[in-house]
Amino acid sequence: MQDVEVIESAEAAASALDPVRARLLGELAVPASAAGLAARVGIARQKVNYHLKALEAHGLVELSEERRHGGITERVLQASAASYVVSPAALSASAADPDANADHLSAGYLVALAGRLVREVGAMTRRAGASGKRLPTLTIDTQIGFRSAADRAAFADDLTAAVLDLVARYHQDDGRPHRLVVAAHPLPDAHPLPEESS
Repeated sequence: MQDVEVIESAEAAASALDPVRARLLGELAVPASAAGLAARVGIARQKVNYHLKALEAHGLVELSEERRHGGITERVLQASAASYVVSPAALSASAADPDANADHLSAGYLVALAGRLVREVGAMTRRAGASGKRLPTLTIDTQIGFRSAADRAAFADDLTAAVLDLVARYHQDDGRPHRLVVAAHPLPDAHPLPEESS
């Protein structure tokens, strides 16, 4: 079972977002048969089987084991991942494109950039996994409190200068290209959104 699976097809996304199927995916963090799952969620086994077949067709659940009881084989399934993220690739033409937004300080640009990150990393992770390799990544995630918009602006200037200095120091034209994304946004529900426009 993967930690996170990025769903790239519209059909798989629609299947995973169906309320009953989403519930079954959540329950299948622990392997179960259709009969066991039906008893847990209070849905008829035939209906559970129908939904499991749809999820299995999109690779969202997988066979964990088969148990034989006399002449009957019971299939035990589990979710293919502990959690799922839908890639903007599932939306294809209507997916947000960061290159279409000139305002790099806007929330729309940040969301489109995050979408591109999910799309690119999801696709590369799938390819790396298929070849038995790991995708080399680096993530820094932290929190910072700014007393004022001026402090935030000064921090942005210092961070930009530091990143540009590091890029100039380590970039090689013949090196393997990597994408570096640095973003900041207010924490949800930590404080009311500021009135300021800067």
